[in-house]
Amino acid sequence: MNSPAADRYSRQIRFSPLGEGGQQRLQQAAVAIVGCGALGSFQAGALARAGVGRLRLIDRDFVELNNLQRQWLFDEADAAAAAPKSVAAARKLALINSSVAVEPIVADLAPSNIEDLLDGIQLILDGTDNFETRFLLNDYAVARAVPWIYGAAVGSYGLVMPVIPGDTACLRCLYPEGPTGIQPTCETAGVLNTITSTIASLQCSAALRWLTGHGVVAQITRVDVWTGFVRATPLPARQSDCPCCAQRRFEHLDNHRRAPISLCGQNAVQIHERQRPIDLAALAQQLLPLGQVRQNEFALRFITPPHELTVFPDGRAIIKGTTDPGLARSLYARYIGR
Repeated sequence: MNSPAADRYSRQIRFSPLGEGGQQRLQQAAVAIVGCGALGSFQAGALARAGVGRLRLIDRDFVELNNLQRQWLFDEADAAAAAPKSVAAARKLALINSSVAVEPIVADLAPSNIEDLLDGIQLILDGTDNFETRFLLNDYAVARAVPWIYGAAVGSYGLVMPVIPGDTACLRCLYPEGPTGIQPTCETAGVLNTITSTIASLQCSAALRWLTGHGVVAQITRVDVWTGFVRATPLPARQSDCPCCAQRRFEHLDNHRRAPISLCGQNAVQIHERQRPIDLAALAQQLLPLGQVRQNEFALRFITPPHELTVFPDGRAIIKGTTDPGLARSLYARYIGR
């Protein structure tokens, strides 16, 4: 290993389970981080500092002021500019470690693009905020034999679970249909930045183990930073009736129609039922008489109180000010078209 790299990573190399050979593996690795919010922004910073050679950052959203409490790579200027999270994160990472190749992608991960967006990736880290996307990741991971590390946090509680296709249970072994009933969200229950950083750190530690050839510890780790609760339990065995890893029915991967998604902690709904290119400049001219409009190459933001619409070039939109998919669809049709 050359001298500058040896010096930069010297304290990591001195950790005997990793060593110089492990560091070389990290520098040759390619990792995708799906979601650059509270979990993903921490993951990106930690893995860039650790010297992972290629990081692909996939996120559909933009920076807002209320993100700064827990999303580690962003600042007030990013929020004022409504910068796309993946782009803002990539700018910060270039200042942290210029030897890491960072690929920012402003997109919503969907069945129609997941093959392209995750092509060439060795490991996937979960930074998402909804089970629909996690089930899609799980389908892709099992179908393509790519490991991924699930993580979730809300309030002061979070959990981490690695999924190694062919070796461990997958997400649908534990949640065949997803959680039922009313679930707490960052909007309703709040969230501490200490739990998001803790969960993201555990995900990154599992990633470092996997990428350096040590495998992962097949367990579910649950943490509550407010009470001090920590519990690790072995992953259950793969379920013989699992629709994904046993029966190999990839329902989420094969479903090319995306239902509206209520976004965690944002009082917002994402509409992305079909892709259609939108000329943002032309749309800005149409909407200007109807409300406040801001537009750049990445997105258009239209404010018509009490709602705010952010429209992306591929036709996707985030409608803020409601969690009702029906109302979100109606606003989309009224201002953008069917």
